[in-house]
Amino acid sequence: MENLQKPPEEDCIICMETLTSASGYSESSECKKIKDSAVGKLKKCGHIFHQLCMLEMYNSGNKDGSLQCPACKTIYGEKTGTQPRGKMDIFLISQPLPGHQDCGTIHIVYTISPGIQGPEHPNPGKQYTARGFPRHCYLPDNPKGRLVLELLKLAWARRLIFTIGVSSTTGESDTVVWNEIHHKTEMNSNISGHGYPDPNYLDNVMAELAAQGVTEDCLNM
Repeated sequence: MENLQKPPEEDCIICMETLTSASGYSESSECKKIKDSAVGKLKKCGHIFHQLCMLEMYNSGNKDGSLQCPACKTIYGEKTGTQPRGKMDIFLISQPLPGHQDCGTIHIVYTISPGIQGPEHPNPGKQYTARGFPRHCYLPDNPKGRLVLELLKLAWARRLIFTIGVSSTTGESDTVVWNEIHHKTEMNSNISGHGYPDPNYLDNVMAELAAQGVTEDCLNM
């Protein structure tokens, strides 16, 4: 973050105070090394915020060394999540998916067991449930499908596929849920909208992975 000596006359979208005045977190922040009115500019996207506001936003997250711009979602550093421990298995099936008759199928199996929440989870020390595991997901075994598979493997390693939260279908809290990276869980139909054919799925899931900081460039690092 670049220190900005002359901030513009606009609001900080984190605290909604003007950038030319003190941060809205100046009284509650325990940090004494940053001035209340210090303003910074993010280098890649150019968005501007109070430095104390950015610090408070970081401290309220995973504290994983990464930072995500609240204005445009550009990620700085390597974002990691809070996915519980588990296993990701990959199999190949000769049967094609609807809409992908020219290739076989990649079968992904995610396995996560119930456990106790850690310090990075909503309720540390409390038990979490893991409903519906193992979960079975499918990709076409073509070049783009194999690319998505590699991105999903990286997202799994970074603990971004699942998280612990509230189920959108049952309302149950403290349970393992999907983390904004959609998967196809039906192989032979698309009755629920989670199957094939879906000509836009691979592009859509790559965009969702990119929003989590997982891109093709990461595979070449």
